Amino acid sequence: MEKRNKIIYWIATIWLALAMLASGIQQLFHMKAFVDIITHLGYPLYFLYLLGVWKILGVIAILVPKFPLLKEWAYAGFFFAMSGAAFSHIASGGAVSEIFPSLCLVIMTFVSWYFRPADKKIVSVNQ
Repeated sequence: MEKRNKIIYWIATIWLALAMLASGIQQLFHMKAFVDIITHLGYPLYFLYLLGVWKILGVIAILVPKFPLLKEWAYAGFFFAMSGAAFSHIASGGAVSEIFPSLCLVIMTFVSWYFRPADKKIVSVNQ
């Protein structure tokens, strides 16, 4: 069971990290596809810089050893960013094909967080 959980964790984490890193870099450099999406949703272009930097820093946070509190914040940030993206697409009348990538990343974020090893979790003081 432990080996299965590690495999699930690493598959979800690698997919999440690759997707967030790729989209973060594209947002940072204002690639046309992301510029079109962000303007269609009604957000200002400078928002791409903010998202790009946060995503790249979040990827670093979930991949480096130690710092469990920082990892929790990164997972929370990924969850809020991707659920917010899904909601933005829904609110703007987006097609399922526009909403699907965000929802997949919400799921990958949850799976990676849920199956993370014990050394990557915050230890409660009350235990």
